[in-house]
Amino acid sequence: EGITEVLARRSDHLQEKFMEVPCSEDYGSHKRFAGCTPRKCGRGVTDAVITREEAERIRRIAERGLSLGGSDGGASILDLHSGALSLGKHFVNLYRYFGDKIQDIFREEDFALYRDVRQRIQQRIAQVFGISSSAMYLTKPTFFSRMNSTGAKTTHDEYWHPHVDKVTYGSFDYTSLLYLSDYSRDFGGGRFVFMDADSNKTVEPRAGRVSFFTSGSENLHRVERVQWGTRFAITISFSCDPQHGIGDPLLP
Repeated sequence: EGITEVLARRSDHLQEKFMEVPCSEDYGSHKRFAGCTPRKCGRGVTDAVITREEAERIRRIAERGLSLGGSDGGASILDLHSGALSLGKHFVNLYRYFGDKIQDIFREEDFALYRDVRQRIQQRIAQVFGISSSAMYLTKPTFFSRMNSTGAKTTHDEYWHPHVDKVTYGSFDYTSLLYLSDYSRDFGGGRFVFMDADSNKTVEPRAGRVSFFTSGSENLHRVERVQWGTRFAITISFSCDPQHGIGDPLLP
């Protein structure tokens, strides 16, 4: 495990904390986009972009959507863009599977809030990394996650393995996580861990906290297993390649 340093405690209210790290070579094997492809790399945490009240409203969107399904294992996914929803050991397209019932689950203002939050996170990432917000494109997968201590039933439930987003999803250049519940209050375990050669740097989730980072190997990371309770978050990611861009989700 090595030495663990806490980058952000749940009890902190951070205007912004940023840690620069040298960029990996991962971006060299992809087409470069001026004004967007990372030249400055690192990871940041802020509690000043999304309010706790907004995070609670977004969590309720996730709870309503995930109430339609959920994984048999400990990790459930809801993707409002593609419609992917964990159901047992598989995924279904909730828009096709539930049809007109979706109008009873989600409202237009849910999608408006989602869009507003995404835009603010995008602007903060652009500002911190010194790039143009308009050169960044929302990319897939962008999804809600609900994690609990239930044992894994499929590989999709094994969320705790170390990984690099740029390797896992070639389109990712900047990754963000908006936490929708509180470490040590709503769940135990489940901290976010950046795995550096000399030590691990952890982020303790709190509702409304945004953790964001460049998506290459400079930010190898994992999530600790959740020991008790339920951890909600939303992953929102951006690409510099317009061909990998997706639109905001729309109510069918």
